[in-house]
Amino acid sequence: MCLGIPGKVIGIDGLEATVDFFGVTRKVRLDVVDEPVALGDYVLNHVGFAIRRIPAAEVQETLQLFAELAAAGDDQDLLAADLRAELAATQEGKK
Repeated sequence: MCLGIPGKVIGIDGLEATVDFFGVTRKVRLDVVDEPVALGDYVLNHVGFAIRRIPAAEVQETLQLFAELAAAGDDQDLLAADLRAELAATQEGKK
């Protein structure tokens, strides 16, 4: 299963953005995103590409959903398990 992770755009250089994913910054390509992206926007990232700009009205709901999935204790929920693995790898990148 592939999972997109939301992050906040903190820098833009042409078709590349610097995005903050829960405290870890990564470079993300903007080639395939569905609409123009500006500083402060949130994007959904998949394998290094912004695939969708998250509308401002949906940002808090999206972040809350990811927090709830990360907190889910059910190991049978594959989406929650995948999200926890992605977040754990992100946290390792902080060290």
